[in-house]
Amino acid sequence: MATIDVPNQVSFLEDAEALRKACQGWGTDEKAIISVLGHRNAAQRKQIRLAYEELYQEDLIKRLESELSGDFERAVYRWILDPADRDAVLANVAIRKSSPDHHVIIEISCTRSPEELLAVRRAYQARYKHSLEEDVAAHTKGDIRKLLVALVSAFRYDGEEINTRLANSEAETLHDAIKDKAFNHEEVIRILSTRSKMQLMATFNRYRDNQSTSITKNLPGASGDEFLLALRTAVRCLNDPKKYFEKVLRSSIKRTGTDEDALTRVIVTRAEKDLKEIKNLYYKRNSVPLDQAVAKDTSGDYKAFLLTLMGKED
Repeated sequence: MATIDVPNQVSFLEDAEALRKACQGWGTDEKAIISVLGHRNAAQRKQIRLAYEELYQEDLIKRLESELSGDFERAVYRWILDPADRDAVLANVAIRKSSPDHHVIIEISCTRSPEELLAVRRAYQARYKHSLEEDVAAHTKGDIRKLLVALVSAFRYDGEEINTRLANSEAETLHDAIKDKAFNHEEVIRILSTRSKMQLMATFNRYRDNQSTSITKNLPGASGDEFLLALRTAVRCLNDPKKYFEKVLRSSIKRTGTDEDALTRVIVTRAEKDLKEIKNLYYKRNSVPLDQAVAKDTSGDYKAFLLTLMGKED
């Protein structure tokens, strides 16, 4: 369930006027920006952007970028974009780092629905004039390239139907590859990049039943092997996205120095989807409410904005 608190009635013109007022004068009224944008869903934010441009012949996103700064600016910028466009930006930033963030590409590829991923690929092409697959291939090599290109190119069946015999045979295929340490086997990549999420969950469950341990436990995560880490991330994202996101949040907060990029990314992308369940998982795992952990590790307008998206005012 979503965590953002959205009013039933919204005037897009009034919202646009409130945001214009917040950006005028000597200082920016960050609280006013948070009170409007932190309580609007994606469809409403799009209408506000359109109303603002019609009223003032100015791009609201560019205006906010010029008014805000730091982690708060980045969080607001990612929030105000359409979800598919936001994922395109996140993917591009991840790809173009000197050391590409493979886990962000995997996260987008494996936790979005087939239709959502297709929309991301369209948004990416419209924004950057290259395909997402092309840029992923250009910035990776070897086995990691094979895996990432296959994942971002996927258009999986999205229904409930499961083939139990197939789940059994592919659980065996995965077990044989892992036992032989043939993690980069083409069959492993084929299974992870083509099967529906429901089919994969059945396969992973059968693997656990047959081997008395989960597939992720059999994929060592601390080896430093880049491909193996990517493979493990893909399995976790496909099998239990909420559990995966809880771990990303936990890691972003518990490390020495908060990983604001990861913290912002998860809160902004999940606030309208399943952040409530992720918060519950976080509390069960850490015995501390996520709101409290975020409040302790952040400050100022950035903190106030994240807490608003999480359904808890500062």
